[in-house]
Amino acid sequence: MPDRISTLAPFRHQTFRTIWIASLASNFGSLIQAVGAAWMMTSITDSEDMVALVQASTALPIMLFSLIAGALADNVNRRTLMLTAQFFMLVVSLTLTLFAYLDLLTPWLLLAFTFLLGCGVALNNPAWQASVGDMVPREVLPAAVTINSVGFNITRSVGPAIGGAIVAAAGAAAAFAANSMSYFALIYALIRWKPEGRDNALPRETLLRALSAGLGYVVMSPNILNVLFRGLVFGLSASAVLALLPIVARDLVSGGPLTYGIMLGAFGVGAIAGAMGNSRLREKLSSEAIVRLSFLGFAASAAIIAMSSSTLLTAIVLLVPGACWVLALSLFNTTVQLSTPRWVVARALSFYQTATFGGIAGGSWVWGILSDTFGVSIALTLSSLVMLLGAVVGMRLPLPQFSDANLDPLNRFNVPMLSLDLQPRSGPIVSLVDYTIADEDVPEFLTLMSQRRRIRIRDGARQWALMRDLEHPEIWTETYHTATWADYVRHNQRRTQADAEVWDAIRILHRGEEGPRVHRLIERQTIPPSDDIFHKSPPDLHH
Repeated sequence: MPDRISTLAPFRHQTFRTIWIASLASNFGSLIQAVGAAWMMTSITDSEDMVALVQASTALPIMLFSLIAGALADNVNRRTLMLTAQFFMLVVSLTLTLFAYLDLLTPWLLLAFTFLLGCGVALNNPAWQASVGDMVPREVLPAAVTINSVGFNITRSVGPAIGGAIVAAAGAAAAFAANSMSYFALIYALIRWKPEGRDNALPRETLLRALSAGLGYVVMSPNILNVLFRGLVFGLSASAVLALLPIVARDLVSGGPLTYGIMLGAFGVGAIAGAMGNSRLREKLSSEAIVRLSFLGFAASAAIIAMSSSTLLTAIVLLVPGACWVLALSLFNTTVQLSTPRWVVARALSFYQTATFGGIAGGSWVWGILSDTFGVSIALTLSSLVMLLGAVVGMRLPLPQFSDANLDPLNRFNVPMLSLDLQPRSGPIVSLVDYTIADEDVPEFLTLMSQRRRIRIRDGARQWALMRDLEHPEIWTETYHTATWADYVRHNQRRTQADAEVWDAIRILHRGEEGPRVHRLIERQTIPPSDDIFHKSPPDLHH
């Protein structure tokens, strides 16, 4: 059994350590801002639906824009992308502070500001999470993801309580001002960070093509699809506790902003405990067992909170969903990162964030409406039932264990010397690969080619087909298309070390004296498209 990696191992890497500490300050400010926004909404409207929409307005842009942000993070400088996001959120936070001090905020205007801050988070998160894998080695990555959760929840454990105190003493505008100041440390750390450049002679993918490639990879990766679905269900059900917590503090325990901050702090303390015990739990329990326990822990906690009128009891109970929150989400995040090669990791994470935060946004809205209609206790009780269903789903769709597959580039592909002078945009390109396969090897060959089809399509190939020669049945031809010559090169460069097993097994079955023969062709029309249709008489321009 390999040695267990310490949870603190990522701190041995200076870049990760520096940016993590700066992120701590930024997260601290964000949580103070969240307390200010949530409590300000309770003071300017009596609608419980609008209160729940504060969390939904932050999560919604992450659902809407994470895919674009993920495609950008895989194709442009991630440091630049993160700096852009941080400067944008700084400007929005300063403007929100000004509006609050001038007493100009309305419920919908407040939601608009929190939505814009969510847009900044959506732009920043895929680049930041994908960059973690550039800052630490692969074997340390699970610990680094957990440490990120620890950092956020350290601030969650004390930030909301301090935020509540700030709101109680100086008003929500002071909380917004504190958040504005918190961006400077991270901006400074990012400016000082000098990441290694990614050498690539190919032109940058267009946004639509990058999105298509990311979608193709995710669709052809069953493990990632499983994580997306479980993340969606978790976000949809578990969002009830945090979305309705301001109402719990105000109505069920008759508290104020400080009470709300203390409750969020208790949630954060539980999250820290869950993060610190994450490594030991992974040693003793499967990934699916941890996720099921997280669903069950949330379900039990929501039911108790719905019946509690005691601030102390509610705060103690909130330790459990805090731990379950970080256990489940860090497990989802790590599974996606360890199942994805570096060329598409930001896009895969953006799909995961879209699913999870889509669930959080939708759930926050639904639970807010139910709370407005039937009361907060009924809404929390119903959410606990949905969480139980989320645990049952795992019996049919269990979460996969962490993958040990080597997803580093295979680096066997050499760009061929061509007799035609092609441009990167030239195409479409048709590739044919001829194999000679003995009859007794055909069943095994077909099984391997099924895996190869998935890998080809996952890495960007289209119109894949396998054909058998009718006159020479031992000859099999694999064919696939790529839109341009640059896409053909990208497709072959995306092959990973883990894919080599399938490639090598197919070559062993090949009976030719040389290796499988590869044909590379470019499609050309011999007849212009307009020439094969009936020619009408030219229009009479005199009438």
